[in-house]
Amino acid sequence: MSRAESVPETGRTGEGADVATDTAPGGPAIPGTGASAIPGTGASAIPGTGAPATPGTVGPAIPGTGGPDTTPPGPAASAARSPRSGRKPNPLWTLGLFRSELVTTFRRWRTIALLGVLAAVPILIGVAIRIETSDGSSAGGGGGEGPAFIAQITNNGLFLVFTALAATLPFFLPMAVGVIAGDAIAGEANAGTLRYLLVAPAGRTRLLLTKYATTMTFCLVATLVVAVSALTVGALLFPLGELTTISGTRIGFTEGLGRALLIALAVAASLIGVAALGLFVSTLTNSGIAAMATTVGLLITVQILDQIPQLHALQPYFFSHYWLSFADLMRDPVYWDDLTRNLGLQALYAAVFGSAAWARFTAKDITA
Repeated sequence: MSRAESVPETGRTGEGADVATDTAPGGPAIPGTGASAIPGTGASAIPGTGAPATPGTVGPAIPGTGGPDTTPPGPAASAARSPRSGRKPNPLWTLGLFRSELVTTFRRWRTIALLGVLAAVPILIGVAIRIETSDGSSAGGGGGEGPAFIAQITNNGLFLVFTALAATLPFFLPMAVGVIAGDAIAGEANAGTLRYLLVAPAGRTRLLLTKYATTMTFCLVATLVVAVSALTVGALLFPLGELTTISGTRIGFTEGLGRALLIALAVAASLIGVAALGLFVSTLTNSGIAAMATTVGLLITVQILDQIPQLHALQPYFFSHYWLSFADLMRDPVYWDDLTRNLGLQALYAAVFGSAAWARFTAKDITA
C-alpha cells in the first residue's frame, strides 16, 4: 500500500496526515502514481523526478503514470494543427480576390468621377463641333486645327469616336490610369488595410498581380466609356454611314465599327506601361496622394520630353511616343509597323516596372 493510500479520508490530524501533506502540498494525492496534483494548474508532478509538469498543459496521459504528456509536439503534429500549412493557392479564391478588387475600385466615388469626366469629353467635342458648323463652316476652321479626324465628324458621326480617343489619350486617359495605379498599394497602406489583405492567404505576388489586373481592367473600361459616349453623341448629332479611310478608300459602317473597336483596344493597350509605372511608384510610399501625384508628374514630364527635337534619339523609347499610332488602323491596308512597335514598347515597360514593383513589394516591411 502506498503512503498516499494510507491516509484516512476523515481529515484528522496526526502523523499520517503530516506524511500526506509532505507528499502532496495543497492538493490531493493521485492514487497509484506516487504523484500529487498541483493546485490551480490542472497539472501533476512527474513521478520519480520531483519536477512538476508545466502548469496549464493538458495532454494525453503517460502510460503507466496517469500524468499528462508534456512533450512538445513534433513537426507532424504542428502541421496537423495548421490546416493551411502546405495548402496550394485556390484559383477560385484568386478569382474572388480579383472580383473583390474590381468591386472596391469601381464603387469608389473617385473612380466614378474619373469615368464621368472621360464620358463628358466626347460630349463637349460633339456639341462644340455642332455649334461651330451650324452656319455651314467646316470643323476646326478648315485649317486642320484640333485633334485628328475632327474635320470628318460632320460627314460621319463615327469619326467622333476616333477624335475623342485622340483627344483623351495624351492626358485624360493616362491621368485617370495613373490615379488608379498610384493608389493601388499606397492607398491600402495609407488606409491600414494592406496588412489585413496579406493576412488572408493572399500572398504578396498574388495581391500585386490582382492589383495590376484591376488597373488594366480600368484601362479597358475607361477607353470603352470614351468610345461609347462618342458613338452615342455622334449618332445623335451627325449622320452615320460609310466612311472614308485615310487612304481615300470607302468602307461600310459595319467595318467602320469593327475598326473603332480595334482602335479602342489599341488605345487601352497603350496604357499598359503607365499602369506598370504607377504600380511601381505605389510600392515606394505609403501615401496614396504622393503616389498618384508622382505618377501623373512623370507622365507629364515624359510627354514634354517627347516634344523636344534635341531628344529625338531617346524619344522612340518613351512610352508615349507611339500612342497615336492607332490612326494607322484607319488606313487601307492597315500599317502595322508603328502599332507593333507601340505594343512591344508597352510590354517592355510592363516587364521592367512590373518586375521592379514585385521586387520592392515582396521585400517591403508592411507596417500598415
